[in-house]
Formats: sequence, structure tokens, C-alpha cells
Amino acid sequence: MPKLAPIPPHDHHRHHRHHRQLLLMFLLISATNAAPASATTNYQVFKEAPQFYNSPTCPSIHINGMCCDQAVHVAMTLDTAYLRGSMAAILSILQHSSCPQNILFHFIASATANHHHFRYTISRAFPALVFQIYPYDSKAVSGLISTSIRSALDCPLNYARNYLPNLLPHCLRRVVYLDSDLVLIDDMAKLAATPLGDSSVLAALENCNANFTSYFTPTFWSNPTLSLTFSGRNACYFNTGVMVIDLQRWRAGDCTTKIVEWMELQKRMRIYELGSLPPFLLVFAGNIAPVDHRWNQHGLGGDNYRGLCRDLHPGPTSLLHWSGKGKPWARLDANRPCPLDAFCVPYDLLQTSSSLES
Repeated sequence: MPKLAPIPPHDHHRHHRHHRQLLLMFLLISATNAAPASATTNYQVFKEAPQFYNSPTCPSIHINGMCCDQAVHVAMTLDTAYLRGSMAAILSILQHSSCPQNILFHFIASATANHHHFRYTISRAFPALVFQIYPYDSKAVSGLISTSIRSALDCPLNYARNYLPNLLPHCLRRVVYLDSDLVLIDDMAKLAATPLGDSSVLAALENCNANFTSYFTPTFWSNPTLSLTFSGRNACYFNTGVMVIDLQRWRAGDCTTKIVEWMELQKRMRIYELGSLPPFLLVFAGNIAPVDHRWNQHGLGGDNYRGLCRDLHPGPTSLLHWSGKGKPWARLDANRPCPLDAFCVPYDLLQTSSSLES
């Protein structure tokens, strides 16, 4: 058995000094690794949600690599700023679904984001959730984004919906795309079953009373070649925060390329003002299937400037959508909530100091 060579007497002092340096370095590294994430990154911590199970009448589905025609597929974006809203949306979807175990979630996150953190956070709050996170390289779209009336609208992740058919598995036929500032109070399967007719690529909530011309600049409308884009189309505003999308029809029509071409033109001559919406209007307006207003009670965040309180539109409600500047969690935290922000409270999984104490 080999023996350790003795340390010469004159090297003892140097050896102990080196040993102390190594020990100090180890303690510093250990302390850094043991520090809670919130101390360095301010990550939010969320409570574990209840487990939800299928009703006896739900069909049994076989999930193979996130591909299953019988499942309801939901696509959302993930980022740190809106994660609290995303978690509330997920909980609301599961809680009101008759077949929650048949819902598959597809999350799009920036390629530079901390996917490990997102995966850990979602799995901890929803241990049984079936989901996948897809990286979104925003470098290409970043050069096409034009400044709009609100800086939050210029975030590259807002444009991820333009590329959904390229980001999601090609085996997927239909997906429900949802923004992260909404909650459902009805069964998601009803929205997912929205008929798309014989040729529509997507279904969304239209508002033909909105001033459609205001979404485009005088430069656009004064150019006959450009303004003829809507010729023969009953083009109306529609909200892109809730969409039922046929991914196969999108791919067949090469819709992503068409959206990108309009964005490239916008960089050469300003033809619209409001972020990621106008390219969607240019490609799809007048050719979409309708979504009932109950499935997108939008505008609850107020306008894009002040975010003032708004009421629900007349009629039944299945989905509340805080589009606009004001977000319910921010207004609740500031003790300046709007009346309808209370609908978000039951789904807020954020772990606060008061909930930790209780």
C-alpha cells in the first residue's frame, strides 16, 4: 500500500497557508451555490396547484412525443416578466376542464432564457402536467421589429406566434394559442373545437366596429398597390391573444413568409403603428373564422397608454383577457386593483411571504 510522502518541515507553513486558501475558496463557492435563486436572480416562487383528473367520460389518449390528435393542444409563450400570468392561466385551464389530463401544453421561450428554471417552476407547481418548452431564436425577428406605442409590444417574444408552425412539432394539426394575461372560467375543449370551415387558417375574435384604418399609416392607404391588399376582403380588426390555428393550413399557405415580408416592407417604409398585430391583419383579416365573444373578453387591461379599468362586454363570459397596459397582478400588488382583477386572484399561485407564514 503506497504511503504519503511526509511534508518537509520548511514547507509546513506554505502548505497550511495553501490549505486555508483552498478552504476559503470552497466555503465561498458553497455559499454562492447555496444562496436562494431570488437572492441573485429575483426568481418568483409558486405554490403547488391541486391535482386535476379526467372525468369518467373522457376519452383515453395515447401521447407520443407531444403528438396526439385526440388531445387539446395549448401554445403559450414563457418569459420571466409574465410568468405569474402564465401560471394563473394554466391553473384556470386545468381547473375548468372536464378532461384536464388530455391537455398538452407547448411553451415557447427565448433561446437565451433559463429553460431549466421554467421547467423546474412549472413541474413543481403542476407535477402531472404534460408539456414541452421550445427554444425561440429571436435574432432574425429582432431586426424586423419597429418601435410601437408601448415598449412591451416590441418584445421579440411577442412575435413568436408568427413562427408557431416552425417551432412546434410538424405532427400537430391544431393548436389553441393563448396570451399570458388571461384566465378561463369554462372548458378549454369547447374553444379548441371552434370550427374553421373549409379554408380558414385560424379563428379569432373579430370586431368590425373598430376603426380598421387606424392600424395603418396614411402612407399605406395612399399607396394603391398596398391598399388593394384588402380588396375583396371584409377585413376587420381581430385580437391575436386567443386564436385557434390549423397549423397544416398555415404551413401549406406559407403564412410565416407572408408575415415576414410585410415586416420587411415596414422597415423600408412605415405602413403600420401597433407592434405585431398589423402583419397578422395584412395576411389574415377578412379570411378568418369567428370566435364567440365569450371566449375573449379582451381589453380588461385598458388602453396602451394609461391602462384604465374597463368593464366586460355584454353577454356571457368564458375567458377574461387583460390585454392593454394594465395587468391584474401588477394592479393588485400596488393595491390599485380594478373590480375585474378579482377574477385573477383564485388562480394566482405566487408564493408570498404571508402564504409562507401560514
